Amino acid sequence: MALTKEQIAQRIARELKDGYYVNLGIGIPTLVANYIPEGMDVILQSENGLLGMGPFPFEGEEDPDLINAGKQTITTIPGSSFFDSAMSFGMIRAGKVDLTVLGAMEVSEKGDIANWKIPGKMVKGMGGAMDLVASARYIIVAMLHTNPKGESKLLPECTLPLTGVRCVKKVVTDLAVLDIHPDGGFILRERAPGVSTDEIKAKTAGKLIIEGDIPEMEI
Repeated sequence: MALTKEQIAQRIARELKDGYYVNLGIGIPTLVANYIPEGMDVILQSENGLLGMGPFPFEGEEDPDLINAGKQTITTIPGSSFFDSAMSFGMIRAGKVDLTVLGAMEVSEKGDIANWKIPGKMVKGMGGAMDLVASARYIIVAMLHTNPKGESKLLPECTLPLTGVRCVKKVVTDLAVLDIHPDGGFILRERAPGVSTDEIKAKTAGKLIIEGDIPEMEI
């Protein structure tokens, strides 16, 4: 059975490590904040100028002046700090972010990512995504395996305008966990519970590398 968006975020949270500085992109990635393992010291950075972002607030406890880069209401943790976006992007461009989790419309088997523009649709720009993919030390993509038409979003080559080239290291979808091979290809590491290897193979347009028995992921 395919994972929910919350379960994708929960699985990605297991990739966090103590002491990490992490930036969470818009969409599924923001949900990761709700699943940070208890006792783990992870500092979340929001590119609009916040270090020390907490989980989403409970209904009725929202502060409209406290938002993330996606304009969602958030919370802070003890020791949080606020600053302008120039300092925020200075942190990103200086390589101070250990891990970035981003959503994507397409990922290629070489680790290219397209996540900001669909031809024919007006957008105001790619935001901070280009800085993040160029500067973060490790990039994980959280996405659905296929688009609404049932077409694969894991491709030999991206068809949409690129945000970054050869930057993605891991992809977590509603069907699988995959690593990007240095020479190209999606290495299948885990299957969603009840999802077969054959189904993942059928829904992956890019090169899929399957080595031995693939375990079901633990959620």
